[in-house]
Parts: sequence; C-alpha cells; structure tokens
Amino acid sequence: MDSYLITGGAGYIGSHLVERLINKKKKVIVYDNLSTGSMLLLKKKVKFIKGDINNYKKLSQVLIKHKINTIFHFAAAINVAEAEINKKKYYKNNINGTKNLIKAINVSKLKVKNIIFASSCTVYGGAKNSITEESKIKPAGYYGYTKAISEKNIINFSNSIGCNYAILRYFNVAGASNSGNIGEINSKNGHLFKNIAIQSHKKIRKVYINGKNFKTRDGTCVRDYIHVVDLTDIHLKVLSYLNKKNKSLILNCGYGRGYSVLEIVNQASKIISNLYILFTKKRIGDVNSAFCSNKKIKKILNWKPKNNNIKLMLTSAINWEKKLFNLKQK
Repeated sequence: MDSYLITGGAGYIGSHLVERLINKKKKVIVYDNLSTGSMLLLKKKVKFIKGDINNYKKLSQVLIKHKINTIFHFAAAINVAEAEINKKKYYKNNINGTKNLIKAINVSKLKVKNIIFASSCTVYGGAKNSITEESKIKPAGYYGYTKAISEKNIINFSNSIGCNYAILRYFNVAGASNSGNIGEINSKNGHLFKNIAIQSHKKIRKVYINGKNFKTRDGTCVRDYIHVVDLTDIHLKVLSYLNKKNKSLILNCGYGRGYSVLEIVNQASKIISNLYILFTKKRIGDVNSAFCSNKKIKKILNWKPKNNNIKLMLTSAINWEKKLFNLKQK
C-alpha cells in the first residue's frame, strides 16, 4: 500500500488534500509544526506528527518508519510582502526547508517514487499576457525567488535518484471545501478572499485594497484565482499521472482568467452588506498582472474545473469564516 507524507498538511491547501486522500482510504502522514496550520483542519483518524521541516533527522525517521513513497511538499512560509522584510525566515523555511527534505530522503535511503511540490506563479513575476509553463522564470520578489530555487533543487534531486516530480505553480488560491469542514485558518498571509470573509461577522466591515495605481484596467492588480477544491483535484490527477505514466510534470494551476482586486471586492459587496472599500499603499513585491494559460494542464490531465465561479469562491470562504468564528466563540 502506498504511503503519503504531506508536509504542511495542517495548512489551508494541504488539509484539503488530506481530507480527500483519507476519504479514499489512503495511508496519510501529516508532518507540520502548526506555526500557521491547525488541528481543526484535520480529521481525528489522520496520523499527525508535529515536526519542523528543518529537522531532517526527525523527517528521515518519519520516512523510514512509515515507508513513505510519495511526498506532497506544502510546508513553507507564504506571505509575499513579509518575505521582502524577513528574508532570513523565508530562506530558512522555504529554501533550506526543501533542502532538508531532500537530505532526509537521502538519509532514509528509501526509494521515493514521487515528489509533488507546491510552487507558485510568483516564480514568473508579472506579465501583460497569459503565462505559460515555458514563460521566463523571473521572480519579482523574494518569495518567488525561494520557490524558484526550491523548484530547481527538487528537479535536480529527483533526476539524480530516478524519482518522478511534479512542480505545481499555483496562481491565487481561494474558497473553502464543499463539505464546509475546512478552509483557511491563518489571517496573516494577506489573502484577499480570507480578508473579505473575515469582514462578514463584523459590525463595521472594511476591506483594504493595496494600491490603486497599478497599470491595469481599474488601477488595482489583476490575478488568476482558483478554487481550492479544484486545486485539490489537480493534485489527485497529478498523482495518478505520475504513477501511470512515470513522467515528471511542470504545470500552471489556474483558470486562465484575470480578475482585478476591485472586481472581486465589488462582487463581495453584493454578498456582504455595508462593505466599505479603503485603499492603502501598494505592497512590496506585488506585480501589475499575473494570469495563466492552462492549456497544458487541461490537455495532459484532462482537467475540467468544476468551481470556476467567483461568487462560489466568495460564498464558500464566507461560510467557512462564519463556522470558524462560531467555533472560536465556544
């Protein structure tokens, strides 16, 4: 039986994958230091190990004990703006953390079949037109740089040991599970949909938009948003592809359409009453526009998104936030 290690599995995206794998009766080991994740997002039946990605000795012991043959690597610091002012933290968690995972695999001497890495569209920087997997790697900020370096390290290592890899370059992830059981916990990452959803249970509802002088149609930055449920489907399809085809992959994960931040907030104002829009200064590292071409992922995986709807993403995020707020009140 295959055994899956999910680093950062108690986080936003990782926990959605854990839920799906558990529902499929798979053997799942979650490895997370809970710095931004939460046990609230995990089912009781999940095998959870509290540990840091930089502790390669503990990681190697986990790999050996549970005979891991597939690794989903989510563990990372992910705040784009914070990365510019705390590069030491992002080097340690993202670049060095990935190096330590590689070191742990080497120490374990296990035959790992697949490594699936949660990368980011930030490796490209910005672009006026849709971004393909062949677009130039040119990070606009330090967070994107840490992901680009980690990609290279995983690719080189995987090739050296004959392991399959998948580099998944996420565009902007939003929404919450259809079950209503899991969603985004951490409010410090600057994610737009999370920030909007938080306002739903407040008396005075304010949404801050970072910058209004981007070179875009309405002055706010343009992003490609993907529902977390569709992103989870991609991971499952990628896993199946790697096992069947025994070929590695680099894929963009997005819907292929860019929405401005103001367009998203205006849509949210139709769901949340009395939502005030306030503009603040542009964040360091933010680019004008970033949206993908998803032709490759649709062709190779026969991926058909089921939740490509901004209202649905907003509603699921808001419903999750209400549930989370009620849990905190108990």
